[in-house]
Amino acid sequence: MSQEMKDSMMGAIENVIDPELGIDIVNLGLIYDVELDDAGKAVVTMTLTSMGCPMGPQIVGNIEQELKELPEVKDVEVNVIWNPPWSKDMMSRYAKMALGVR
Repeated sequence: MSQEMKDSMMGAIENVIDPELGIDIVNLGLIYDVELDDAGKAVVTMTLTSMGCPMGPQIVGNIEQELKELPEVKDVEVNVIWNPPWSKDMMSRYAKMALGVR
Protein backbone atom coordinates (compact mmCIF):
# COMPACT_ATOMS: atom_id res chain seq x y z
CA MET A 1 0.00 0.00 0.00
CA SER A 2 1.36 3.40 -0.95
CA GLN A 3 1.87 6.23 1.52
CA GLU A 4 -0.59 8.23 -0.57
CA MET A 5 -3.29 5.59 -0.02
CA LYS A 6 -2.52 5.43 3.68
CA ASP A 7 -2.82 9.23 3.86
CA SER A 8 -6.16 9.06 2.00
CA MET A 9 -7.47 6.48 4.45
CA MET A 10 -6.32 8.49 7.47
CA GLY A 11 -7.91 11.59 5.93
CA ALA A 12 -11.22 9.76 5.57
CA ILE A 13 -11.04 8.49 9.16
CA GLU A 14 -10.29 12.03 10.32
CA ASN A 15 -13.94 12.79 9.50
CA VAL A 16 -14.98 10.51 12.39
CA ILE A 17 -15.57 12.63 15.48
CA ASP A 18 -15.61 11.21 19.00
CA PRO A 19 -19.13 12.29 20.07
CA GLU A 20 -18.13 12.72 23.71
CA LEU A 21 -14.99 14.79 23.13
CA GLY A 22 -15.85 16.55 19.86
CA ILE A 23 -12.42 15.84 18.34
CA ASP A 24 -11.67 13.48 15.46
CA ILE A 25 -10.33 10.06 16.38
CA VAL A 26 -7.09 10.50 14.40
CA ASN A 27 -6.05 13.56 16.40
CA LEU A 28 -7.13 11.80 19.59
CA GLY A 29 -4.54 9.12 18.78
CA LEU A 30 -7.05 6.28 18.64
CA ILE A 31 -5.92 4.95 15.24
CA TYR A 32 -2.85 2.72 15.48
CA ASP A 33 -2.67 1.43 11.90
CA VAL A 34 -4.51 1.26 8.57
CA GLU A 35 -3.90 -1.26 5.78
CA LEU A 36 -5.46 -2.01 2.42
CA ASP A 37 -4.93 -5.30 0.58
CA ASP A 38 -5.06 -5.91 -3.17
CA ALA A 39 -8.70 -7.03 -2.96
CA GLY A 40 -9.73 -3.67 -1.47
CA LYS A 41 -10.14 -4.85 2.12
CA ALA A 42 -9.25 -2.12 4.59
CA VAL A 43 -8.10 -3.16 8.04
CA VAL A 44 -8.05 -0.56 10.80
CA THR A 45 -6.34 -1.22 14.12
CA MET A 46 -7.49 1.16 16.82
CA THR A 47 -8.39 1.61 20.45
CA LEU A 48 -10.95 3.62 22.38
CA THR A 49 -10.43 6.09 25.20
CA SER A 50 -11.83 3.55 27.67
CA MET A 51 -12.92 -0.09 27.67
CA GLY A 52 -16.46 0.87 28.59
CA CYS A 53 -16.78 3.56 25.91
CA PRO A 54 -20.49 3.53 25.02
CA MET A 55 -19.79 5.21 21.67
CA GLY A 56 -17.50 2.40 20.44
CA PRO A 57 -20.01 0.77 18.07
CA GLN A 58 -21.00 4.15 16.61
CA ILE A 59 -17.35 5.12 16.06
CA VAL A 60 -16.61 1.78 14.34
CA GLY A 61 -19.67 2.21 12.12
CA ASN A 62 -18.59 5.72 11.19
CA ILE A 63 -15.10 4.49 10.27
CA GLU A 64 -16.62 1.86 7.98
CA GLN A 65 -18.89 4.45 6.36
CA GLU A 66 -16.07 6.96 5.77
CA LEU A 67 -13.62 4.40 4.35
CA LYS A 68 -16.23 2.96 1.97
CA GLU A 69 -16.43 6.42 0.38
CA LEU A 70 -12.94 5.78 -1.05
CA PRO A 71 -13.22 4.03 -4.45
CA GLU A 72 -10.33 1.66 -3.62
CA VAL A 73 -12.05 0.33 -0.47
CA LYS A 74 -14.49 -2.54 -0.98
CA ASP A 75 -14.69 -3.94 2.57
CA VAL A 76 -13.68 -2.70 6.02
CA GLU A 77 -12.58 -4.58 9.14
CA VAL A 78 -12.02 -2.62 12.35
CA ASN A 79 -10.01 -4.29 15.10
CA VAL A 80 -10.35 -2.64 18.51
CA ILE A 81 -7.41 -3.50 20.74
CA TRP A 82 -6.54 -2.52 24.31
CA ASN A 83 -2.77 -2.93 24.23
CA PRO A 84 -1.09 -0.53 24.15
CA PRO A 85 -3.70 1.31 26.20
CA TRP A 86 -4.68 4.78 25.07
CA SER A 87 -3.38 7.75 27.01
CA LYS A 88 -3.59 11.52 26.63
CA ASP A 89 0.03 11.46 25.44
CA MET A 90 -1.19 9.91 22.15
CA MET A 91 -3.22 13.00 21.26
CA SER A 92 -1.92 15.46 18.67
CA ARG A 93 -0.92 18.96 19.72
CA TYR A 94 -4.16 20.19 18.14
CA ALA A 95 -6.32 17.83 20.22
CA LYS A 96 -4.48 18.71 23.42
CA MET A 97 -4.97 22.43 22.78
CA ALA A 98 -8.66 21.97 21.86
CA LEU A 99 -9.32 19.99 25.04
CA GLY A 100 -7.06 22.06 27.30
CA VAL A 101 -4.78 19.10 28.08
CA ARG A 102 -1.19 19.77 29.09
